[in-house]
Amino acid sequence: MPACLRLGGVVADFRVDQAAGLRRLLGGGQQLQVVTFVAGCEGVGRSVAVANIGVALARLGKEVLIIDEHAPGDDIASTFGLIARSDLLNVVQRETPLSQVLLQPMHGLRVLPAAKAVKKLGRLSLGQQQTLLDAMCGLERPVDVILVDASTTHPHGFSPFGLAAQEAVVVLSGNSASITEAYSLIKKVSHAFSRKHFRILVNKVRSHPDARSIYENIAQVAAQRGIARLDYAGAIPLDEALRQAAQLCRPVLVQAPESPSSVAFRDIASDMLYWQRSESEAGGVEHFMQQLLHLSQRITPNVLRA
Repeated sequence: MPACLRLGGVVADFRVDQAAGLRRLLGGGQQLQVVTFVAGCEGVGRSVAVANIGVALARLGKEVLIIDEHAPGDDIASTFGLIARSDLLNVVQRETPLSQVLLQPMHGLRVLPAAKAVKKLGRLSLGQQQTLLDAMCGLERPVDVILVDASTTHPHGFSPFGLAAQEAVVVLSGNSASITEAYSLIKKVSHAFSRKHFRILVNKVRSHPDARSIYENIAQVAAQRGIARLDYAGAIPLDEALRQAAQLCRPVLVQAPESPSSVAFRDIASDMLYWQRSESEAGGVEHFMQQLLHLSQRITPNVLRA
């Protein structure tokens, strides 16, 4: 079991004004890739994308942990035909061991329901924070990649996971409302937390040229106004196989592995492994969780709703 960092006086002594500093708080340890998927509105297919990218990464030999901020019925578990009966909050409150909360839909892929826990991260006692750290550091198998399916209804306006993660992928579809809401989210997070880099994943698109056009338009506006640098994460085509797989509560990579959307998910997962990471963002699970806890204590409620 890896040695976890102790909280003690670290929380009380921590001083930082920018979320960028929080992301660089600790270094060293096992390298871990953490990618949060966010959206400006619901209905863009974010959760289905996260589930399928997780499957693709697991099939590439990676140990993947999906942290899910959504309540049962609208969660990642249901994408795999599973039911989440516990939450990370039960672990924090010492009611249930982490091993009994985790779901494993396939080899190399685990799902951690955290809808209740994420809403209370900023109000955990030091003892509860330490319990969370110990549990996450005590995962039976090391994690290579953490994918966060972030909720659009976080009480602080934006998920702390999205700020603590190395990468934030904004999922949008081709309709104008989705694009507008995505840009609005990027602008608010950039101004409130000085996050200046996002990736754009275009879902439910008719063609790759259409996806590229959508990305280039929003990226150009963000750059011209000094909002943020946006990189292209890829595109998922409109695909009947994907719709059918969702109805069957199965990832399309399992249901129709040669479908256009499956090919796209595999391409995105492969590309993700080569996304550049700075040395200051390197670290293991304990590194990520420490940053998450520090950041959660310092997000001002409704800061993004102004």
